[in-house]
Amino acid sequence: MYERLALDHTPELQFGDRSAADFDAWKTETLPRVIATLQDFPPRVGPNPQLMAEWTHDGLRKQRWLLDMGPHISASLLINYPATAEACPAILCWHGHGAHGKEPVMGNDGSSEMRDAIKNFNYSYGHQMAKDGFVTFGIDWLGAGERNDGKIHNGSRSAGARDWCNVLYLHATMLGMTSLSINVQHGRAATDFVLDLPEVCGEKIGVMGLSGGGTMALWSSLCDERVGATEIICYSQLWEQFGLRDNNYCGMQVAPGLYKLVDLPDLQGLLAPRPLLVDIGAYDSCFGVDGAMVCYHQVETIYKAAGAVNNLELDLFGGEHSWGGNKSVAFFTKHL
Repeated sequence: MYERLALDHTPELQFGDRSAADFDAWKTETLPRVIATLQDFPPRVGPNPQLMAEWTHDGLRKQRWLLDMGPHISASLLINYPATAEACPAILCWHGHGAHGKEPVMGNDGSSEMRDAIKNFNYSYGHQMAKDGFVTFGIDWLGAGERNDGKIHNGSRSAGARDWCNVLYLHATMLGMTSLSINVQHGRAATDFVLDLPEVCGEKIGVMGLSGGGTMALWSSLCDERVGATEIICYSQLWEQFGLRDNNYCGMQVAPGLYKLVDLPDLQGLLAPRPLLVDIGAYDSCFGVDGAMVCYHQVETIYKAAGAVNNLELDLFGGEHSWGGNKSVAFFTKHL
């Protein structure tokens, strides 16, 4: 039923065959309605920052901070600094769905599991981009890494075989929020802190993320105008395909009524005219290349209508579900 409903469905605010003359009015109407599907954002609190550790790794200076993110919750923030005395632009590096959270993304290769994740997904973009001259930073989103409830709850409070992403989504919606609204707010809090560091230059940041991290990179950009450039890695397809057909999404990636309004290409297109780099793996087994390219071409149509097609780039690489990494340095150097 759901799959056939999706095949019959045309989102209310899909850009579709609108013209360039329609773009500004479409974005003005669509963006606030899309953000409203996230429901309430949690209250902000002061960061109460605590520097927990500082060390060097592969020529980079690294820090681990503890920050308050909201009422009753904190998060560890990892920061990688390039080997330069000058202030540098910063990139928020969101991790994808999985137990390890931010650790492999930021270059933690201290175990075989971390090394395998880095090797299999070219996953250490937070480490590699710091090697190329950017300050990079990342936190765990709810249910992952150090904030993985499955690791800390006893049997009476465990979700068992259930996906914690979905359980946490249910908790959030009961309180009038969503996992996305909470994570976006936590990303803002991390960004506030990092932009005040003397090692960071400029008022704009970049955002990049793989898979579920691509979801978060997209939403962080939609909700924060300080994002000057976005890289969405292996998170391009149509929701009727990867969502309602393949069940390849979870409570960390959805909001009530979102697909009633727009499809994923529309969400990505709402970033226009801001710079966007899209990575698509030709052999991606999570977001198949055929549907991913359909998504990209629809985004391209929106960027053309916005008069910003030169701000849209594609890295179609011969790999699996991973970071292409072929255009990232040049892209963020140009736009940050």
